[in-house]
Amino acid sequence: MRRILLPPHRSFAIQTGMSIPASRSGAATARMLEDLAATESLAAAIAARSERGDVITLAGDLGTGKTTFARFFIHARGVRGEVPSPTFTLVQLYAAKGPTIWHFDLYRIAGVEEALELGVEEAFAEGISLIEWPDRIAARLPAERLDIELGFVAGREDARTARLAGDEGWRARLAEAAGSDGRP
Repeated sequence: MRRILLPPHRSFAIQTGMSIPASRSGAATARMLEDLAATESLAAAIAARSERGDVITLAGDLGTGKTTFARFFIHARGVRGEVPSPTFTLVQLYAAKGPTIWHFDLYRIAGVEEALELGVEEAFAEGISLIEWPDRIAARLPAERLDIELGFVAGREDARTARLAGDEGWRARLAEAAGSDGRP
């Protein structure tokens, strides 16, 4: 595992238009995910610290593992069975331990109004929201959220990079996770 602390003034551009904005206070954390097991471990650590009202964005190019991360997160919250991609349904709801998990894939929506019709505001208030392609509703995302940006690693088919940036509450939870098992 390699963890890098990045200065708070940095911003990371990705091809989707979504990035970890420079305006987010605090430092972003970068992590190398060597394989699927490392992705599962990260998703489980975040799932264990998630609570009602949490918004977690998942950005990255096609194929970087946004849906895979979401599946690992949802399974870590106690959901058994299939966790299909919401690519065509746009949103899937899961009754889990604790609040309902709302898994959004906003790739195919044209704008914020469509996201509102899917119940995104209700999800923000009542559940845990996992949002793929968050750039589609960037103006509506709450400041209190965790942004996760996944990226490819050249020459390493199963490896990914993960950049995490969150508000003060998320930074504290991630620090707690790092302190308890050495992995955010």
